[in-house]
Amino acid sequence: MRSSTTIRLIEPADAAPIAAHRARDIEAFRRWEPARPADFLTPEGQAERIDRLLAGHRAGTVWPGVVLADDRVIGQVTVGGILPQPHLRRGSLGYWIAGVAQNQGHAGRAVGLALEVMTDELRLHRAEASTNLENLPSQRVLRRNGFSPYGVAHSAILLDGSWRDGLLWERILGD
Repeated sequence: MRSSTTIRLIEPADAAPIAAHRARDIEAFRRWEPARPADFLTPEGQAERIDRLLAGHRAGTVWPGVVLADDRVIGQVTVGGILPQPHLRRGSLGYWIAGVAQNQGHAGRAVGLALEVMTDELRLHRAEASTNLENLPSQRVLRRNGFSPYGVAHSAILLDGSWRDGLLWERILGD
């Protein structure tokens, strides 16, 4: 039986499960994410990070969520860089799923739910995302959720010691 996927706003109690997933999956994510400080892999480091994310949420610049499978934290989905001004109204979507829960449809369902939050709760008009050029699984998730590629950001992110290009994605919300 397929487990259900939900998302909700991140909470301080999520620090320990997030740290456990990130520590276990550090090598798997090395190709896709920048280097992190050592405390990123600890519950204390994640607690500090969650405090910063929730401060950003209170300021209206970020919606930090966790991805749940049957009420267990298995990843994160975050809308960052929120620009709520009437003439902009956009946010940038990022997400990850723990290795133990990958290839089960959770990423696609979580992105779909985040798009609902962006449309209904945040009242945004435009969703943006970026992927490493080689990250085909993430690109499939975005395509399945109505995103289209619109450009390449050259030397956009330092990954595993090399500057990498990013593929830029967009989706107009409410269409």
